[in-house]
Amino acid sequence: MKTTAVAVCLALLCSCATMGSGEKTQEAIAHYKIGLSYLNENKVQQAFVEMHKALELDPHNKEVLTAIGIIYLLHFDDPQRSVEYFEKAAKEDKDFSEAYNNLGYAYEKMGRYDEAIAFYKKALSNPLYPTAEKAYINLGNAYYRLKKYDSAISAFREAIKRAPDLGIPYLRLALCFNSLGRYGDAAAAINQAIRLEPAYKGSRERASEDFTARKLRASGLDEQDLRDYLEILKY
Repeated sequence: MKTTAVAVCLALLCSCATMGSGEKTQEAIAHYKIGLSYLNENKVQQAFVEMHKALELDPHNKEVLTAIGIIYLLHFDDPQRSVEYFEKAAKEDKDFSEAYNNLGYAYEKMGRYDEAIAFYKKALSNPLYPTAEKAYINLGNAYYRLKKYDSAISAFREAIKRAPDLGIPYLRLALCFNSLGRYGDAAAAINQAIRLEPAYKGSRERASEDFTARKLRASGLDEQDLRDYLEILKY
């Protein structure tokens, strides 16, 4: 289970409803859709090319701009360059909460947590944001990195209120409780995450195998999180 898969999943799944109806725009939609198909097949460079073809035809489209930003952020590991595209998307639509959420995640990837928090809050200031749980999860993660555990717990609980069937906020709550020495609460939170996550089907053994496999591929803070999950499973 990948935290970013839910928390940052971004506007790639948005519809093309915001695109216009002109001939160039329709051609842009076609390239955008092809790009999404390539991304689903993990053909990142082909997706990148198609998204840029779409951008040439429709340079003000927030969803195309967002898609390119996501490729830079998640596939090319270039958060600084992704910021450029997310900022352009936000300029096209001041109420586009996904752009602010993505900006927050880009700054979080750069370790600039206070700036990330400001963008997550900007995303959440829009009462019409349909997937606010993503920004709340990201907000909680940023607070957790700053060791502001009470604020992180509040953010994860807000995410749970909006998406009670998600396992990820419970996993992150487990980390917060563990850091506070609330080991019983940490165990209860991770058990709830395991119950909710379809891949685990309530099996602690499956969760342990997944955490162990992912830890071998991870580094830095992500690796430490996975180590902590495995430790919490022993409680």
